[in-house]
Formats: sequence, structure tokens, C-alpha cells
Amino acid sequence: MSKDSCDGCGRTVTVSGGIANIWSFGTDAGTVGTAITLELDDGGSYLLCYPCLEALPDYPTDEDIDRLEQVDGETSRVGSR
Repeated sequence: MSKDSCDGCGRTVTVSGGIANIWSFGTDAGTVGTAITLELDDGGSYLLCYPCLEALPDYPTDEDIDRLEQVDGETSRVGSR
């Protein structure tokens, strides 16, 4: 597992992969793989935490991701920057 930061809100996230967590099967209550890469239709690629993913509209744009902000440790929202 490696640590990185969410491209939306900046919180520290862990990225699953490799042999270290091959047998976790998602049973670690969110402690393994707390981020996912979102690829947009226009070719943009972003590493986002799950609260940021939930805050995005169904068909997000680069502008939606640029406006993401962290509200607290568990919640993200799309701001009005």
C-alpha cells in the first residue's frame, strides 16, 4: 500500500495494490484502498477519496473536481470557488 493525497480535497489516502493486500477482499472497514482513480471522458485522471467521489455529480467535469473541498474528516463537498 502506498500513501498519497486526494486530488479533490487533499486528505491523505491509501492506495491498494500489489501483493501486500491481495487477500483483504475489502473487509478492512475502509482502511485498505481508501481512494480510487477516476478517469473522465476528456482524458483527465484523478485520485479521489470516497467522500469526494460521493460529492461529485453523475457526469463530473474537471471544474467539478477543481471545486471539491474537505468539510471534515469524513465529508467532502463541491464548493462554489
